[in-house]
Amino acid sequence: MSELLDFGGGESQIGSAGFPNSTGRATDCAEPGWSSVSWHSGLSLYWGEGRPASIGAFHGHRRAIAVKRVFDVAGSFGALALLLPLLLVVAALIKFSSPGPVFFVQQREGLGGKLFGILKFRTMESQICDPSGLSHTLPGDRRVTAFGRFLRRTSIDELPQLLNVLRGEMSLVGPRPHVPGMLALGRPFDEIVPYYRLRYAVLPGITGWAQANGLRGCIRNGRAATARVDHDLAYIQNWSLWLDCRILVLTLWREIVTGTGE
Repeated sequence: MSELLDFGGGESQIGSAGFPNSTGRATDCAEPGWSSVSWHSGLSLYWGEGRPASIGAFHGHRRAIAVKRVFDVAGSFGALALLLPLLLVVAALIKFSSPGPVFFVQQREGLGGKLFGILKFRTMESQICDPSGLSHTLPGDRRVTAFGRFLRRTSIDELPQLLNVLRGEMSLVGPRPHVPGMLALGRPFDEIVPYYRLRYAVLPGITGWAQANGLRGCIRNGRAATARVDHDLAYIQNWSLWLDCRILVLTLWREIVTGTGE
C-alpha cells in the first residue's frame, strides 16, 4: 500500500519496490537497499534505509558530467552574447538609480560544499544589505530598491551567474546554491532535512527543478523544506539534457514571462 503526501509543490507518491523509472515504466528493485520511490512534480526519487539512494546519471559517470559541462559552456556563451545589450542597460540603470556597486557578490556553497562568490545584479541599498544571506528578503522589504524589485520579480538579477557557469563554479541547471549555515524555520537546514547535504553532489545551478515548480522564497514549514530538497535530489537522480532544457523553458516562463520571481 502506498501513502500520498502533499508537499505543497506537487504531490509525492511513496510506494514499494518495483519502481517506476523516469519514463513511467516499472523496473525491478535491482539495487540492494532500495525500498521505495516518491514522486516530485513527475520525477521519481528512489529511497533506501530512510534516505534518498545515491544513484543517478552523475553517480560515477564521467561522460554525463562532461556532456553537461559542454552544454553549460555553450549555453552560457550563447546567452551572454544574446543578452549583452540588456545586461549593459541593467548595469547602467543600477549605477544611476542608487549609490553602490553594480554587482553583489556573496559566498555560497557549491560542489561538495566548497565556497565560491556568486554574482548577482545588486537589488538592495548597499548600506543596509545583509552580505551573509541568512536574513530572508520579505515582500515589501525596505532594503530592496524600486528597480531592484523589478529585477527580482523577473529574475534578471540572476543573469550575472552565467559568468559563474563559465568559471566552472555553477551549472545552468542544478540545486540552487545556499549560503553557509543556511537556515530553515530558524534552524540549520540539515536539522529539518537530515539528508540535505546530498544535494551538494553536483554543481549548483542558476535554476533547478524545485524553482521551476515554484519552490523558492521563504520556507514556511518543514514539509516545504523537505519538498525543496526532494525535488533537487529527484533532479540529480533523473538528469538528462532533455530535463535541463525542460527546466530552462519552465523557468523562462515562470520567472520572466509571467514575472513570478521573488
